[in-house]
Amino acid sequence: MKRAVVVLVTLGFLTSLPSYAQKKILTFNDAVKIAMKNSYLLNQQKNNLELAQMQRTQSIVGLGPTLSANGTAQQTNGNFFNTNEGRVINGVTDRISGSINANITLFNGLSQVNTARSYISALEAQSYYVNRTAQDVINSISAQYLTVLLDAELLKIALENFNVLQKQLEQVKAQVDLGAKSPVDQYNQESQTKAAEIKALQAEITLINDKGLLTQILLMDPTEEFDVAKPAWDVNTTGDDVAELNALIDIGLKSRGDYLRAKKNEEAAKYATKAAWASMTPTISAFANLGSGYNNSHGDASTRPFSTQFKTDNLYKNYGVQIYIPILGGSQIFQNRTRHFQQKMTYRNSQQLTKNAEVQVKTDVLRNYQNFKLYRKTFVASIEQEKAAEIAFGYEKERYELGVTNFVDFITANKNYVQAQTDKAQSEFRLLFQKVLMDYATGTLKPEDLE
Repeated sequence: MKRAVVVLVTLGFLTSLPSYAQKKILTFNDAVKIAMKNSYLLNQQKNNLELAQMQRTQSIVGLGPTLSANGTAQQTNGNFFNTNEGRVINGVTDRISGSINANITLFNGLSQVNTARSYISALEAQSYYVNRTAQDVINSISAQYLTVLLDAELLKIALENFNVLQKQLEQVKAQVDLGAKSPVDQYNQESQTKAAEIKALQAEITLINDKGLLTQILLMDPTEEFDVAKPAWDVNTTGDDVAELNALIDIGLKSRGDYLRAKKNEEAAKYATKAAWASMTPTISAFANLGSGYNNSHGDASTRPFSTQFKTDNLYKNYGVQIYIPILGGSQIFQNRTRHFQQKMTYRNSQQLTKNAEVQVKTDVLRNYQNFKLYRKTFVASIEQEKAAEIAFGYEKERYELGVTNFVDFITANKNYVQAQTDKAQSEFRLLFQKVLMDYATGTLKPEDLE
């Protein structure tokens, strides 16, 4: 009866293993594409980029002249002063007037020019931020995909260990029935087999939870079952093309979106400070107006034709230059000074953010560069560790079956072998994804490079 229960439990584990024939296979490239499409953070920053483009366009258009047209058509019933005739007319009067007005700022302390420069720099900063946000999404997906991939491998190792101990338990039971082993060995073996069963159950629970988190990050349907696939990257050549540390730092300072964004924000704040200072300088502008009008008093036979009045008699032109000098009065001048001071502080703060971003780039590159080397050494060591542990477990298993060694030595060898398999899986997958982390640290991570 117990044996039947064990077999059923084993079958249950086997059916819980990833079934590549039944479930959807989610590759790493697919996960990245889904994340790039569904990420609300990335989509928000793309929307902000469109807004920045509109603000830049507005600021550039503001450099040119303003041009407007005005037109009026009205009828007055009663007293009306006819400017053409210089007298008051009582009755029904029609009046039409129109004008074209132009105005251009000749000088205002380069306020509009610096405002346009500020928005241009802000647009570039936002474009860098969109690029870095996309890399943030890829990096986040990489970490969770790696976790799920490792969980699946650890579940596989746990199930293989459970099957090995299950078979060993059957052999021990047969030997106990023949009197070749003590019943104590059977109970010890059952205890270790159950422990392996619990480990497998815990590994399966961890895999389910981490897959759920992956679907949440990707905004996928949580009811859709899927398995992850190991990327077709050669772990043995991973890191062969990694440059030296100083070269990587230079690449990071030229490519990292967060650092470049900080520099452009600093530049935008500098121009905005200059534009705020310009509000306290004189403003010189030029203007020109062209207009005309038509008056018609009902019942007045002396009214001149429309073409005569509008095109000739009432046509006027005026143009000139205007200067505005802020001296003193009201709160506007002090508001301008306060605005300039606030913008100046914003500029100083942005300089600090740029320095912080630069240090962050260097720190990230250095950390990932050192980790890359250590992960490669760890992977090589884990391969040798697994080989040695496998051989030791094979010998110890044979000795235990012959009754030469005790149960404690057998279980110790088994645990060492399982731990060696676990260490190898962890070091292999971490090294496999270390190139993604390095490209993320240097700011050169691109979806197309992950194919």
